[in-house]
Amino acid sequence: MPELSHIIPHVEALIFASDRPLTTLELTEYVNNALGFLEDRTTMDQVEAAIEGIVEKYSSEFYPFEVVQSGGGWQFLSKKEFHKTIAQLNGDKFLKRLSPASLETLSIIAYKQPVTKGEIESIRGVSSDYAVQKLLEKELIVISGRNEKLPGHPLVYSTSRNFMDYFGINSAEDLPKIKEVLAEQLVEPTIVSSIDETSADSTATSEEES
Repeated sequence: MPELSHIIPHVEALIFASDRPLTTLELTEYVNNALGFLEDRTTMDQVEAAIEGIVEKYSSEFYPFEVVQSGGGWQFLSKKEFHKTIAQLNGDKFLKRLSPASLETLSIIAYKQPVTKGEIESIRGVSSDYAVQKLLEKELIVISGRNEKLPGHPLVYSTSRNFMDYFGINSAEDLPKIKEVLAEQLVEPTIVSSIDETSADSTATSEEES
């Protein structure tokens, strides 16, 4: 097995150079291919140890960026306190947020995937053509196939790796549970005071007596 110190810079270089998150398995394969190991191949455990060392290195306040697991793999990301600074390089495009309609549609796809456009519209109650198209353009969703059980075999949509990266999650299991989301929106019942009840009872009694 090769020395960990020999593997770390190769893992770090791969994460730095990649334009997408890299999984531990991918990193292991790339390192072995690059170094030409045959009998003395590195393992996923060793690469995971290398990643731990790299993550610890960039967690220092000295660095404005860090290595994090997001979008299903490892990547370099700027730290939160520098987001506003970096946004100046990209203008409004960097800061532009999703519209409420797009967020509604994306939420339905995330929780119901794979889902057809018809199923999305039955939940939203309005046409979702524009929202779906915008999400496809932003590469937050993908066409993942067709529903062979429905007439016409309509296209079905699922979230993409970019979706996970955009929201900083690694799998659908990281999404908030529906109960947790609804719990924040519960409306407390109106409490009727004892004075109101007494007054109401008195009114009812006097009406009955008359």
